[in-house]
Amino acid sequence: MRAQLVASLLRARRAPVARRVLAPAFVRYSSTHHEETFESFTERYVTFFQQAQDLFELQRGLNNCFAHDLVPAPSVIEAALRAARRVNDYATAVRIFEGIKEKVENTQQYQAYLDELKPVREELGINVREELYQS
Repeated sequence: MRAQLVASLLRARRAPVARRVLAPAFVRYSSTHHEETFESFTERYVTFFQQAQDLFELQRGLNNCFAHDLVPAPSVIEAALRAARRVNDYATAVRIFEGIKEKVENTQQYQAYLDELKPVREELGINVREELYQS
């Protein structure tokens, strides 16, 4: 009888319960993020560079500006060049043009930036790398 009792208990064993997966109660969607227009981007960085008071702020702004998937407008570059000369950092002013050269698609676009910013470069006494190291 005991064997019969053990056999019936084993057969009556509960089937495994499927665990329920609970969905998270709060989901954060990024639909509230707005697209910034090129004009507002330009205005924001021109204002930023006009207010930059030290080298750290200037380099942080340049890093953020060049991290975007676009080439900054010449007015942004002009403001950055003036900020570089204001904080007395000639090397950063030269590197701004190196950053532009990396961001543009071809040499004609780079030359267009150089041509447009030539009066500012002459006023501030900034040479590009190609002028400094002629091979």
